[in-house]
Amino acid sequence: MRLLGLDVGSKTVGVAESDPLGWTAQAVEIIPIDEENEIFGIDRIAELVQARQVAGFVLGLPKNMNNTEGPRVEASRHYGELLRHRFPKLPIDFQDERLTTVQAHRMLVEEADVSRRKQKKVIDELAASLILQNYLDRHGKLVQEL
Repeated sequence: MRLLGLDVGSKTVGVAESDPLGWTAQAVEIIPIDEENEIFGIDRIAELVQARQVAGFVLGLPKNMNNTEGPRVEASRHYGELLRHRFPKLPIDFQDERLTTVQAHRMLVEEADVSRRKQKKVIDELAASLILQNYLDRHGKLVQEL
């Protein structure tokens, strides 16, 4: 059983998955969404849940640097509610994602020879992987009980 890590933006959702033992996170894909027109890609999430035997979700919570919550936190929580409605038996947790996008950019610039155009295509996947990996590292074996 795997966890899906989600980095929810206004135009895309970066998706990562854990290995079956809950040790590592790997990027999966980017799902295009359109918040403004209430298109959230939940059908694609459902396909991933089915195909990958997903046991739960971890959503990034983009708090402000001073630990306050702004509109993007509200949007992530709303996305969590959409998931809860569609998958009532799967647990949903949130992981503070402050600086994960900055970290992802840094990794792409310093560790990979990736053009700016390609960076935009993979940044959300990488951010989702970092969110999920931070969650797995924080929770250790407790993930098996999620």
